[in-house]
Amino acid sequence: MKIIALHSNEKQLIKKSIKGDQQAQKLLYDKFSPKMLGVCRQYIKDLHFAEDVMINGFVKVFNHLNSYQHKGSFEGWIRTIMVRESISYLRKRQFVVYDDDAVEVNGEVSSGNDNLLDVEYVQYLIDELPEGYKAVFLLYAIEGYGHKEIAELLEISVGTSKSQLFKARKMLQENLSLNGMSPKSKSASKK
Repeated sequence: MKIIALHSNEKQLIKKSIKGDQQAQKLLYDKFSPKMLGVCRQYIKDLHFAEDVMINGFVKVFNHLNSYQHKGSFEGWIRTIMVRESISYLRKRQFVVYDDDAVEVNGEVSSGNDNLLDVEYVQYLIDELPEGYKAVFLLYAIEGYGHKEIAELLEISVGTSKSQLFKARKMLQENLSLNGMSPKSKSASKK
């Protein structure tokens, strides 16, 4: 078996995959599936459903591989497909419920010490958010989408997107406070 260096031959693997080369497709899948499962898992609490969504996402990746134009990161292109597939899954299952109460957001709530929190704990807190809050929060804070893009993706208003983000951040802060956890106390307790 010939070992292919993925770093230098990604473009070649893509070309072979477009032609239906299953070995090339498997190499691309093996390279990107761990990260993409993480992306799907951010949106979908149940690991088994997240895996299903990721697999469906890869089916779309391979079906539309010829539309990838080698502009920008291939991983970023795949990630976009996975995010959209995750949102589509949530929408189909009607797990996403949006609160139509518009909240005026005068300022962004943020903590400069977010990186001190344990990743698993943060994922746990995000998983506990209502699905509507969670989807908007992840699209905004993790994926970097703007409110207009989020509104289009989720088929909601820009105001609802802003409201959901505000409420998600507020709920995350409250959950941190209720559990006696703050970025400083969490990192201090680990020492």
